[in-house]
Amino acid sequence: MAINPAIIRRPTDRNLFLAAGILFPLLVLFGYFKTYYFKAFFDVPPIANSLVHFHGIVMSLWVLYFTVQVALARTKNIKLHMTLGMFGIGLAALVVVVGLATAYDSHIVRHVAPPGIEPYSFLVIPLGDMSYFIAVFAGAIYYRKRPAEHKALMLMSAINFAAPALARLPMVPPDYFLLWAFGFPCLLAIAALAWNTYKHRKLNKVFAIAAAVFVIMQPLRLMIGFSESWVQLMTKIFS
Repeated sequence: MAINPAIIRRPTDRNLFLAAGILFPLLVLFGYFKTYYFKAFFDVPPIANSLVHFHGIVMSLWVLYFTVQVALARTKNIKLHMTLGMFGIGLAALVVVVGLATAYDSHIVRHVAPPGIEPYSFLVIPLGDMSYFIAVFAGAIYYRKRPAEHKALMLMSAINFAAPALARLPMVPPDYFLLWAFGFPCLLAIAALAWNTYKHRKLNKVFAIAAAVFVIMQPLRLMIGFSESWVQLMTKIFS
């Protein structure tokens, strides 16, 4: 018996971005449930200072912005989506400035880092996050008139910011938190690229480059950050 191809529903990138719009804010909410959003109900250390609190507000606004933009695109409210895009440029700049300032305050001024990791070494993590975010968001603006590339780069910006929330979820033993926090987003990037490729029956080169750079960046920046040369350089600059 012949089967009507229309009956066989393949995955769509609409579903992919809908999933991202739902799961990204949920991941951030669960990751920071105790330490930020509902910390008043738990016995956890206080927020270090107003800069850290401001960083939390700015990043929360970015997550909300991402979700709203996904919803507007899905409901075909493109005019409002594009209008909010201008607001997004200013918010993205704030994300970078406040994120770098908070990283400097945490790892250089207050010498905060996960147990067993040198603060100067861990500084490479937020530096890498913000550098990648600048690149993919700038690319998303550049490709704003090419929806496939624009959406792919915005998706990668969300995956890029998944690691801090994942690191706060008690899913794996502490010894493996780096592998979990940075390995799982790599799997998400690869899975999203595979899904998109299956849907369109061709590889989106911009998406593929962004995903490849993201995957390569994870072990590379750890190698750089944990090297003696990096620590010596940071010590010379900030001491």
